[in-house]
Amino acid sequence: MTFEGLPGALDSALTQHGYTTLTPVQSAVLEAEARGRDLIVSAQTGSGKTVAFGLAISDDLIHPEEGLPKAGAPLALVVAPTRELALQVSRELTWLYAETGACIATCVGGMDPMRERRALNYGAHIVVGTPGRLRDHVERGALDLSSLRAVVLDEADEMLDMGFREDLEELLDATPQGRRTLLFSATMPKPIEALARRYQDAALRISTVGEARGHGDISYQAVTVAPADIEHAVVNLLRLHEAETAILFCATRDNVRRLHALLLERGFAAVALSGEHSQSERNNALQALRDRRARVCVATDVAARGIDLPSLSLVVHVEIPRDAETLQHRSGRTGRAGKKGTAVLIVPFPRRRRVEMMLRGARIEAQWIDAPGPDEIRQADRERLLATLLQPVEAEEADLVIARELLAHKTAEELALALVRAHSAALPQPEDLIGNNPESRAERHRPGFDDVVWFRLDVGRRQNADPRWLLPLLCRRGHITRNEIGAIRIAANETHVQIPIAVADKFAMAVERTADPNGEDESGITIEAAAQPPREAAREHRKGGSPNAGQPHRERPAGGAGGPGGPGGPGGAPFRSKKPFKPKRFERG
Repeated sequence: MTFEGLPGALDSALTQHGYTTLTPVQSAVLEAEARGRDLIVSAQTGSGKTVAFGLAISDDLIHPEEGLPKAGAPLALVVAPTRELALQVSRELTWLYAETGACIATCVGGMDPMRERRALNYGAHIVVGTPGRLRDHVERGALDLSSLRAVVLDEADEMLDMGFREDLEELLDATPQGRRTLLFSATMPKPIEALARRYQDAALRISTVGEARGHGDISYQAVTVAPADIEHAVVNLLRLHEAETAILFCATRDNVRRLHALLLERGFAAVALSGEHSQSERNNALQALRDRRARVCVATDVAARGIDLPSLSLVVHVEIPRDAETLQHRSGRTGRAGKKGTAVLIVPFPRRRRVEMMLRGARIEAQWIDAPGPDEIRQADRERLLATLLQPVEAEEADLVIARELLAHKTAEELALALVRAHSAALPQPEDLIGNNPESRAERHRPGFDDVVWFRLDVGRRQNADPRWLLPLLCRRGHITRNEIGAIRIAANETHVQIPIAVADKFAMAVERTADPNGEDESGITIEAAAQPPREAAREHRKGGSPNAGQPHRERPAGGAGGPGGPGGPGGAPFRSKKPFKPKRFERG
């Protein structure tokens, strides 16, 4: 295959690498109107833009007759936001320019700076690096930018988001006036346009991002779940898709650590990537994904920048992206180079509207579905197992000997059953989820809760009320078990709890006996029968009525102690204010 308009060395490299045609962005940068000009290229992740800017700068580096000059001060500079992306760019340019004899130096944080300085001192045609490390080399005099003919800013929007504006400006200010400047990015926000106006001259805009959707090769799904079921939904999604490689995005390194530990406990082959990992740990994790020792990567946004895994077919947004651009950058890890991929957003019920607005802003059509349950996963397992076992098998003689020996002792049905069990035992078990439909609610109905009494506690969200400490508190104060506690409704300053009518009197007497109106611990929390269920109480409160109409009026601050015989109660001691109860374990910092 011959690619018109390219130097012979690059044409040969593309052919040997399996290219039969160029991607849209690669073709666009080689058009006659783009040659020799500054470019602003908006292309989605995975569209082949690394090779695109490698081809675009070839005219600036390779003389048609003389080829590349002797390596000295760099002729081209490529700046990327993260170590992984810079290393990936360096690998791509290495094979692309292999036959030209180009020297490519890489300068990234986490590597030995002395070795990088030695490489720069020996001379390089192209330097690839991260903003901070490149700036450090410039300030120390190790990197001479005076001979540059082309500068490429890859993922420029992300570099600005990460706070590299000053580094980029210092690098660009140190470059000569006549050099070309190429901005490549998946999105083009206003800060990028301002950077282009300052450092580019009559730049040509090229956009290969579709108008209707962010990534044509990515199927988007939005899975609604109860907030408490997010981690269970992750397990079930991994089990349903059984992707060759999957990446799960979390917002913080703490959440990465926790989810990674949970997946390992469930039996998944998983690795983690976050800011707390060393470069060696990150390299080992990526290598485990490439050689299939691991199939799941749990990562933060920044740590996953630049990851290029050809087998990655599933992206799960465990925590909702902060904006549409982050959504596209995360999802762009899959659906690369013409391959199909799936991006799944896990959406807690209360945050559905926000996600719908984000998807509209990104012009992405997502399919809204329920989280997969155990039955759906087992059906998918069955189909995958049948498809695998029904494929033709090329048997070796040693395998046939063992097979015949097994058939002599077991029937074909017994052997098939053993095979199915062996396959099932190797798979992590799916999780039961809280449904959000009438059928699921009916299935979750608990016997004994047809007739209930609502009790009210004078602590709510503002006092850090949480089921994790409310449940044991109710058991201790009310002398009941967890199975005798129904729904818990937590409002701003109060909480309502269901107690079966059969034990309501016993519970009421117990909480009264264990109350201490002056207590600074849980005994100071008022627990009393509510005059109305929580919805009616809230409605009355909005109308201006009392949520406990019909009961004696007691004036005391929200979250204070009270109750029969307590401060402010009938016959009680004079009111004494005190701070709202906050269990130390769950206090907010």
